[in-house]
Amino acid sequence: MSLFDTIQDRLHTRSVKWDMRKAVFSTDEVLPMWVADMDFKAPQQVLDALVSRTEHGVFGYTAVDQDVKDSIVNWLDKRHNWKINDEWLSFSPGVVTSLHMAIQALTNPGDKVIIQTPVYTPFFNVINSHDRQLVKNPLTYKNNYYTIDFEDLEEKMKQGAKALILCSPHNPVGRVWAREELERIADLCIKHEVICIADEIHGDLTLSDNKHIPFASISEEIADMTITCMAPSKTFNLAGLQASYIVTANKEMREKIDACFSSQGLGMLNTMGNVALETAYLHGEQWLDELLEILERNRNYVVEMLERHRTGLKVVQTEGTYLLWIDCSNLNMNPEELKEFMIKKAKVGLNPGASYGVEGNQFMRMNIACPKATLEEGVNRLVKAIQAN
Repeated sequence: MSLFDTIQDRLHTRSVKWDMRKAVFSTDEVLPMWVADMDFKAPQQVLDALVSRTEHGVFGYTAVDQDVKDSIVNWLDKRHNWKINDEWLSFSPGVVTSLHMAIQALTNPGDKVIIQTPVYTPFFNVINSHDRQLVKNPLTYKNNYYTIDFEDLEEKMKQGAKALILCSPHNPVGRVWAREELERIADLCIKHEVICIADEIHGDLTLSDNKHIPFASISEEIADMTITCMAPSKTFNLAGLQASYIVTANKEMREKIDACFSSQGLGMLNTMGNVALETAYLHGEQWLDELLEILERNRNYVVEMLERHRTGLKVVQTEGTYLLWIDCSNLNMNPEELKEFMIKKAKVGLNPGASYGVEGNQFMRMNIACPKATLEEGVNRLVKAIQAN
């Protein structure tokens, strides 16, 4: 049996995904397939390194040294053909924290910030909580596939937007943006002097022949206008260790972001996150390659089962991440009815699409980063509920 098919009992570990079911869904009977962490153990080398560090027994202030920086530089070069300078790195507890810092450091109250909906829910809060104006450039959904409305994007930029938060690969719709698309975005940003804050936390998780291209790698000119937020947390299931980083080639912007981190008392990685980040990037590549095969298998299984049983549900063409964006419009339910159906009838805990913007009202997000037995149980519950409806 593959290590990715081994059931891990996550109950009573303070797991948001499993132990918070009652708080989130008002019942603990749902099978949780929602929040974006995996039901897989991290690579064994990471576990061993953490145990070794624990056995040392002293947990004082911990530095991000050259070895840690080198592990990031080498990973980005090897996996994404992106050559960066280690001086471009800043460190953060998480990508969402980084987004908050970048917005505060590089925009002003009242500035317009563009997001491409339906999109990762914290993007809304990152903008609204700092008194910036949220501007939507809704993605175009056609033939079970999402594309960018470039005419609308340029129009929103013409209207004075100061920043674009780019989700790449896109959560929740699963697009891995092609080079041509990224080049068009870059051209518009340069033309209209719009900085790009790129959330690329899912960059390692691309499926089939799709390839993640870091936005800042498109050209030196766009690199000078881009803040890239990354982490090993989604890749290696390390979210609880709170270790991420920002890549900023523009020295002036980097210094503003670092000053913002400093003013909030942030910017230092915790001891265990430091160890996990370095070890994962040094020794986790084989584990990741095996994971990607499992995710592709799981994606194909869900697509096949929903089609075979004529559920009417359509999995949007997924090129990356371990999150499926499922079109439920054929169930003819409003967002609240759809949410209640999934919880009370199907007894599966999914993310309601409405939380990603009104464009997601007829959708649900499913996390497929789980053992095959868990996935089969979740899909079977969904199929039976639809057949009985």
